[in-house]
Amino acid sequence: MGRSRGMAKVAWIGLGVMGFPMAGHILKKGGHDLVVYNRTAAKAKEWVEQHGSGQTAATPAEAARDADFVFCCVGNDDDLRSVIIGPDGALAAMKPGSILIDNTTASANVARELYAAAKEKGIGFIDAPVSGGQAGAENGVLTVMCGGDADVFARAEPVITHYARMIKHIGAPGAGQLTKMVNQIAIAGLVQGLAEAIHFAQKADLDIPTVIDTISKGAAQSWQMENRWEAMNAGKFDFGFAVDWMRKDLSICIDEARRNGASLPVAAVVDQFYSEVQKMGGNRWDTSSLIARLNACDRK
Repeated sequence: MGRSRGMAKVAWIGLGVMGFPMAGHILKKGGHDLVVYNRTAAKAKEWVEQHGSGQTAATPAEAARDADFVFCCVGNDDDLRSVIIGPDGALAAMKPGSILIDNTTASANVARELYAAAKEKGIGFIDAPVSGGQAGAENGVLTVMCGGDADVFARAEPVITHYARMIKHIGAPGAGQLTKMVNQIAIAGLVQGLAEAIHFAQKADLDIPTVIDTISKGAAQSWQMENRWEAMNAGKFDFGFAVDWMRKDLSICIDEARRNGASLPVAAVVDQFYSEVQKMGGNRWDTSSLIARLNACDRK
């Protein structure tokens, strides 16, 4: 890396609920030299003040200039293009041999597009969406699914590991994003199933903690059950992975399925259920709020 004590110059673009703590882990655990950029400049200033280190940049290009690694964690495909492509985008200032790692949950198409744009400039690109939510980001225990060239991944992995518990190179460019889609499809069905199970148990006047303690030791066990049953039972959803974000992710899954011919009947139905939760005012509720829809339907 050409810097003392194994330090690299790292740029971080996007300091939302995920990016803010992820960038912090790279600074604290890796000791790397960080420059941060956020569209709301006050957030970047807050990050530097909170960590007592690093610098802010006025544009993505300014942040990325001379960086060895540039990380990005923004909202969607259009947000991603806006901070990567163009005269003020990161690619305009990145040096040959550097690596762009994108942690945004986005489409496989935009991942392939950015891979090609980076490769043309002699820059490596890894699509690296994450799973684990805000808590995983804050605790540095995210699962990272990566697509891109194997040699580029090998160089990026030691820096990614600062905010991850599991990192896996899945395959070609876009494979990380496709794997994140698999993850969200699986979660959608699990959360709806758990919501229905707890709703049923409530209607049956069962002692919910006793029921969960029993069935969680068997085949019904899941991360969602262990971490979300209490929220579902209490009807408290003001935390966690927002319904708006899940709908964005499911729309990516359903759009990709139209292209590859996959059938996603459950994911499509759950997406519609989440639209009903949004109409209840639950845009920022945790995804476990599917049970609120069931309870609302029961009262009609």
